[in-house]
Amino acid sequence: MRVISKKPRRPPQSPRLQVNEALAALLNKHHPGEQLPTEPQLAQQLGVSRATLREAMRSFEERGLLVRRHGVGTFVAQPPPVIESGLEELESLDTLARRIGLETSMGEALIEEREATSDEADHLQISPGDPVLAVARVMLTDAQPVAYLVDVIPTTWLRLQDLGEAFNGSVLDMFLQRGEPALSHSRTDIVAEAADGMLARKLRLRRGDVLLKLEAQLVALDGRVVDYSLSYFVPGHFRFHVVRRVGKNNGESTLAKV
Repeated sequence: MRVISKKPRRPPQSPRLQVNEALAALLNKHHPGEQLPTEPQLAQQLGVSRATLREAMRSFEERGLLVRRHGVGTFVAQPPPVIESGLEELESLDTLARRIGLETSMGEALIEEREATSDEADHLQISPGDPVLAVARVMLTDAQPVAYLVDVIPTTWLRLQDLGEAFNGSVLDMFLQRGEPALSHSRTDIVAEAADGMLARKLRLRRGDVLLKLEAQLVALDGRVVDYSLSYFVPGHFRFHVVRRVGKNNGESTLAKV
């Protein structure tokens, strides 16, 4: 009996995703400052319509990957500074940025005390409607939005009145500076997520652009969750890695706790 195995077919990519990948591959072949072919030439080279190409180029420009000079042409931009870190050690983005000499600032922000939603209460292990302090902010480098960060903290740990004028938006740094609560670890899930209308507006992207999302619970030494956070990162500005060690008993690779 003859058995024929077939490889599963990959679902067809959308024209937008195809041109994004083709344009990214093209940029990798050019050095910063080099001029790209004209829009009609690029559209023909990539096999896409000028309208599809124009939308992709606008997205790349907003992400700081392209520079378009009216009447001159389109150029490959200087690569933006990249915040790179292993996820084994818990540090704030502001601390990581300072380490590489990158200046950051807090952009559009909303800080308020309100009632916890059902989902927030579930992650914080409190009751829905319990009071929480919500800190939502855009993180900027060189006036360019690179991340949108949300922290939700029970008011038993942090109140609005506790935030001084020097508060830069980092709840983790504030806890570490105060020395309380004593922190143990962070449980973090990492996924890719398409930007909705709100995220696209805050991060100056297009709806549907892919973001790296970290969803985390910050845990104290006594086991209580002191912070539930959502972090959305613009591609090209961050690079995270995880050290994986071989298991002692069966040789399987294990993921370090993050």
